[in-house]
Amino acid sequence: MTVRIGTSEHGGTFYTQGSAFAELFNRGRNENDKCVVQTTDASIHNAEQLDRGELEFGFMASNWIGRAKNATPPFTKKIALRMVAPANAGPMFFVKLANSPIQTITDFKGKRITIGAKGSGMEQHAHTIFGVLGISFDSFTPVHMSFAEGADALISGSIDAQFQPPVPNRVMTELSQRADVRVVPYAQGQIEKILGAVPFYRRVTMEKEVFRGVHEDTPQVGVVNVLVTHESIPEPVVHEMTTVIATNLDALPQMNPLFKGIKNLFEPLRTLGAAAFEFGGVALHPGALRAYRETGWLK
Repeated sequence: MTVRIGTSEHGGTFYTQGSAFAELFNRGRNENDKCVVQTTDASIHNAEQLDRGELEFGFMASNWIGRAKNATPPFTKKIALRMVAPANAGPMFFVKLANSPIQTITDFKGKRITIGAKGSGMEQHAHTIFGVLGISFDSFTPVHMSFAEGADALISGSIDAQFQPPVPNRVMTELSQRADVRVVPYAQGQIEKILGAVPFYRRVTMEKEVFRGVHEDTPQVGVVNVLVTHESIPEPVVHEMTTVIATNLDALPQMNPLFKGIKNLFEPLRTLGAAAFEFGGVALHPGALRAYRETGWLK
């Protein structure tokens, strides 16, 4: 059977991570039994496609999986997701041109800000972050665009700032090579306010020189991205995918820098057990549970 992974737009964070998983999964397999990567509108869309049986696996930001499980907006029905593995914890950030008058997030009033595709996970993150900070969507002009379109718009001056997913990602790397850009920092106390109000976010650091224009380590807000499946997916399929991931934790960062630190995300399994991976109350799929026991991560 063909194993389908729902990711994101071409070149996005989930797309490049899914490509690495697929490459490992496909080694030594015949053409009729391989994993294929599908472009999607990311987290929310992936959950909906899993529910319709259009995917075997999907990438999601961990903050959405509990909402899908409980039919909390934007989800309108309960989706029987099951956890497979964490993928990375990376910063979501706003980027501007170096000559922009914007100094911090508080300067977005009256500006044109690209927040991702309509209905995407990035848009939902923007609502969550701005909601905590008391920044009304009426105070600026939200613009819905793909990451590539947003990069072009930033360079042309059609927008003032763009919301970007974790780096490295191809669009951000190319944007930094085409224009002199800067990451927009949060004002004092804003990150602490967000972390205090939103349990699924954590403080992460954008390291100096992660792309051209980042001249010092910069604190940002990050969320754990995960690979999920559906309760209806056969145990052998999930077991095989999970085993591929769990036995390649050293190889994955060499294939894609986004996986840097993935081994650290697995360590809590040893002390907390399966609960360490049950984000949003979503249980591990039995196939994943068996794989972690066989690979020594769980007793």
